[in-house]
Amino acid sequence: MHSLAPIVLVLLSAVLAVTLCRTLKVPPMLGYLVVGFLAGPGVMQLIPDGEETAFLGEIGIVFMMFSIGLEFSLPKLRAMRQLVFGVGLAQVLATLLLIAGVIGALFDSVLAGFAVGGALAMSSTAIVSKLLTERLELNQPHGQLAIGVLLFQDLAVVPLLILLPAFAGGSATLGMDLGLAALKVVAVMALLLSFGQRLMRPWFHLVARQRSGELFMINVLLVTLGVAYLTELSGLSLALGAFVAGMLISETEYRYQVEEDIKPFRDILLGFFFITVGMRVQLPVLYTHAGEVLLLVALLLPVKLGIVFGLARAFGHKANDAMRGALALAQGGEFGFVLLALSGKLGLIEAQTEQAAIAAILLSMLVAPFLILHGDKITRRLIKQDWMMQALNLHQMLVESMSKSDHVLICGYGRSGQVLARLLETESIPFFALDLDPDRVREAGEAGDPVVFGDAGKKEVLIAAGLMRAKAVVVTFADTHAALRILNMVQSLRSDLPVIVRTVDDSDMDVLRRAGADEVVAEVMEGSLMLATQALMVTGVPLSRVLRRIRAVREERYSLFKGFFRGASDDAEGLDEAQLPRLLSIQVCAGSAAIGHSLREIKLDDLGVELKAVRRHHIRRSEVEPEFEVMQDDVLVVLGTPEQLALAETRVLQG
Repeated sequence: MHSLAPIVLVLLSAVLAVTLCRTLKVPPMLGYLVVGFLAGPGVMQLIPDGEETAFLGEIGIVFMMFSIGLEFSLPKLRAMRQLVFGVGLAQVLATLLLIAGVIGALFDSVLAGFAVGGALAMSSTAIVSKLLTERLELNQPHGQLAIGVLLFQDLAVVPLLILLPAFAGGSATLGMDLGLAALKVVAVMALLLSFGQRLMRPWFHLVARQRSGELFMINVLLVTLGVAYLTELSGLSLALGAFVAGMLISETEYRYQVEEDIKPFRDILLGFFFITVGMRVQLPVLYTHAGEVLLLVALLLPVKLGIVFGLARAFGHKANDAMRGALALAQGGEFGFVLLALSGKLGLIEAQTEQAAIAAILLSMLVAPFLILHGDKITRRLIKQDWMMQALNLHQMLVESMSKSDHVLICGYGRSGQVLARLLETESIPFFALDLDPDRVREAGEAGDPVVFGDAGKKEVLIAAGLMRAKAVVVTFADTHAALRILNMVQSLRSDLPVIVRTVDDSDMDVLRRAGADEVVAEVMEGSLMLATQALMVTGVPLSRVLRRIRAVREERYSLFKGFFRGASDDAEGLDEAQLPRLLSIQVCAGSAAIGHSLREIKLDDLGVELKAVRRHHIRRSEVEPEFEVMQDDVLVVLGTPEQLALAETRVLQG
């Protein structure tokens, strides 16, 4: 008879550990590692260390790689080929050869050096991608560098899994085995990327037309695990297949809905993966083989960090981006455990060496979150250029805002901020916007909008953005904690400046007013006012009386609307993000198919896309004739649904 006691104890430990980590503001994955160590065979023996347990952890990696794939599009992946097959290839080869040489010399075994070098050359996709995504750094230069290298590492696992058995058995057909593996990779990837892309959209259309959330969720799981299973059958990794599945879905209009649906599965299973990693810790190894562990940790953190930094600089990356990318990649990874387990089974390395390598990878993974979270501070200390770059960013912000006077300072350039900006433009009122989403800042900046990357809660950023010359400040995002920081800064610098703050409902209105907000706009209340306005008018109430009533409600700070009976459906009302039209700035880079062709020839309107503006040489044109010829470095600002925008980007870049 099975008992629920071990499961309950593991869940209790997980809740307490993750709660403590969030209280201390450290990554929750550290809590999962501690839970795995305590619940594993080394301490309490609550979780058996078997194939089923390891497989559950691997499924967590599958969903993480699927989420990463959702963030990529095929044009972007092709654009990253220099990172993947340039820096990534060089990093794996350089790290593997250097560590193999050191280990081979110390243990007098070339095969042991190769096995350990291959394992330590890998970095943790789960840790790096999760932290970079949470910090909105995935699309920044150092984030792209890290992800590009990680993608090649995932690909490199395949030949390593073939090489290790060949070396162990002294295979005479090594060249044939490698050729077969390369052919297999090319065939499977070509099949998935060519036929898969054509099948994915109509298949999701068929499922979505049934209007069943349960069916849609089952279909997402089917596609994720199905494509991963196909790649595993072909001898490739499950993680690579999941990444391809996510990338295929990212080309459809269902990307955003899928991303939300998959999040609970991804987070829970990824947490279980880190528990299985923590189970591998064996305390006796840390004592009896402490010298080997410290040597391997030194080869991982400082040596591997130096290799990645040097290669990134050699490939033309800026010093600060190279350092932050190297800090993100310095640790060992989950695929290292796979390679070490295989090497131990084949007899390439001794048991104590395998355990020392596992302990070194775990220690590096424990350090990794702190290296990533404090990467900017470490980079500023190690590289003087980073101080200069931050000063330069503030200087550029100051230069751009110098032309603004009596302007509206918009904090947050999301949908609400952009609507406000458009209305201000119609009234010829100048504005300047700050936002923390690098993708949005880049897209809007390329379109010519006066928006820069910056934290409005920082004093120096507000001053550089022209706070002392502004006419008003508007906080357009519904985040009370961040709004209070901004209000505090504005009050300390210019207490006379009017500040308007957006919030979701009336729960924080009094707090924001006490902090210095002149007006607090509650979107739920304003929606109710608009609804009431239409209802009063259709029932025959004169327009003048309706306007007078609405004005009185606003002057009374929505007091008439305060106090509601809440129900379970209050949180169920929302917009379908995937179906809303949005703007996209398409940069016409070198080699784009649209260069030299007119807008009439490109036929963007056939895709249902509306061309809103064209930017050339920092000049924005809102009205462009059909015979306008597209040139390199032009920026086309188009409006459409996510599906239409993906097709338009592909047509402009690839034809």
